[in-house]
Amino acid sequence: MHILVGLGNPGRKYSDTKHNFGFWVLNRFTEKRSLTFQAGKGDYLLAKKGDLICIKPTSFMNNSGISILDVKQFFKVEPNQLLVVYDDIDLPLGTLRFRDGGGTGGHKGIESIIYQIQSENFNRLRIGIATEDEMRPAEKYVLNPFRDGQKEIVNDMIEKACEGIEYYLSHGIKETMNQFNEKTKKKGVDE
Repeated sequence: MHILVGLGNPGRKYSDTKHNFGFWVLNRFTEKRSLTFQAGKGDYLLAKKGDLICIKPTSFMNNSGISILDVKQFFKVEPNQLLVVYDDIDLPLGTLRFRDGGGTGGHKGIESIIYQIQSENFNRLRIGIATEDEMRPAEKYVLNPFRDGQKEIVNDMIEKACEGIEYYLSHGIKETMNQFNEKTKKKGVDE
């Protein structure tokens, strides 16, 4: 069983904000698969087909772990069966990073998940949201929309993320990391 989790904040007020990148990716992924979200057995929406379950927590970002714990217990899955899709202010816009575990990276949604399920051993798809705009304080930056000139890159990232997720479902996290994670060039190296 594969459980895809998109992180974001519920409600119209937050729907266009950078912090909702996980929701945007799952919305597009389920659309491509002709799946529809319905109310789950906890604070989450789910779309399900066979052994694939897509989840969007309906709690706010900083409480995402409560919903994920409900999902983990209800579907009786292990943390390594999760792929959590979320925004990452430490990666530039246009960058995707698949990971097979790790710490919080300062992300409150990930911190909540780790705390609630008592494990860091879940897969992640980090989507870069850093731009040339003023990003401090981070709490304000992530709760604002992208500028119009950035929307094309955002849409490309959503499509690339969906492609990566499809690959992950059939190849696993290690192969997906090798296939989709781009090497970061250091200044003066590889140029």
